[in-house]
Amino acid sequence: MGRLIAIIAPIAIIAILGVGGFIAIQAMKPEPEKNEEPRAGLNVFAEPVREGALTLTVSAQGEVKPRREIVVAPQISGRISFVSPDFIDGGFIRRGQVLIRVEAQDYELGVVRARSTVASAEQRLAREIAESELALQDLEDLGMSDASPLARREPQLAEARASLEAAKAQLQDAELALARTAVVAPFDGRVRERAVDIGQVVAPGQSLGRIFGTDVVEVSLPLKDAELGRLGLPIAFAASEATPGPEVVFTATVGGEPRSWRGTVVRTGAAINPQTRQINVIAELPDPFGKGADNGAPMAPGLFVNAQIQGRSLDQVLIAPRAALRGTDKLYIGDPESGKLSIRTVDVAFSDKDGAYFHEGAAAGELAIISPIQAPFDGMSLTVMQRMPDGTVKVHNPPKAAGSDKANPAETKTAANAEGAAQ
Repeated sequence: MGRLIAIIAPIAIIAILGVGGFIAIQAMKPEPEKNEEPRAGLNVFAEPVREGALTLTVSAQGEVKPRREIVVAPQISGRISFVSPDFIDGGFIRRGQVLIRVEAQDYELGVVRARSTVASAEQRLAREIAESELALQDLEDLGMSDASPLARREPQLAEARASLEAAKAQLQDAELALARTAVVAPFDGRVRERAVDIGQVVAPGQSLGRIFGTDVVEVSLPLKDAELGRLGLPIAFAASEATPGPEVVFTATVGGEPRSWRGTVVRTGAAINPQTRQINVIAELPDPFGKGADNGAPMAPGLFVNAQIQGRSLDQVLIAPRAALRGTDKLYIGDPESGKLSIRTVDVAFSDKDGAYFHEGAAAGELAIISPIQAPFDGMSLTVMQRMPDGTVKVHNPPKAAGSDKANPAETKTAANAEGAAQ
């Protein structure tokens, strides 16, 4: 027994000392710090709101038409004896140029007959004047002061004068008909089509062809009321020196190459279209085949063009990414300091594929969220990520809670890592 006690006693003493030492060490160990860092929120991409200037534009489409286009028609009948070599489809013509000439022999004879009639009427008038003077002298010799107008030959004299005036009118009519044997161009332009040729007999008013002026072409652009307001134009607008119309840039593909021309708005249509509830804005381009052409490519009638109309200018405006606009007037702003979502209402003045433009509701430098968010609410926890110009992504982590001994700085990740985090 004494031997057993001698073996167990040292072991028991060692065990008691070990347990006591462990308890003493645990009692002296400091308590670990509690991590009160909030759980990370939804990863979203954001871009900063910036300040800038904006010129509002309106897009429209329309067909090019000449401002002046007429049907060429004779005012007399006859056989065509001459056709100008320029009077062909696509030909260029000048103001006063003879396009068609009708045989003039019949009308020349009419002038000769009218001149003969005038000569006869002049002779009759001269005879009546002489006879009237003789009649007045005879009445004076006889001492008759109360003779009738017929005795004084006043009606005969008036008839002779009227006959002369009628004869002169007939002469003018014959000369006018002779002059109208030549059909001349009333303006500089081009021939759209020709419908007759030499030897054909034509009647008054018959179509000989169509020509249009090349001084100005115009495009009718249908716009909505909101677009009209974006341009700052009233419904009844007419350009003048005091109030010039906005500039218009026309574009189209001609001959396989993109072309552009610059014109101006000159007026608005007279009424609103009852079917479309739109009003036409008429824009013009001067000298489309000359100075107005794009490196020799004219804006020809019949061409369908796109138009960009410059509207009002906004000097100081806030610009957010177009993807950040939710609905018509909402922006989601991510606060990198608190890691919370703020839903803002902004007064959108204009939006296009490049951005949303507004004056109030957010401040320059704030981060507008462009990532989709399901069931958003004010104060929602977020981890905001911002794509930097060098291709990296800056992650804005919210700061540690009070009591933390280390700050939580923004991290920088590659674009690939950030895309994966956002998903």
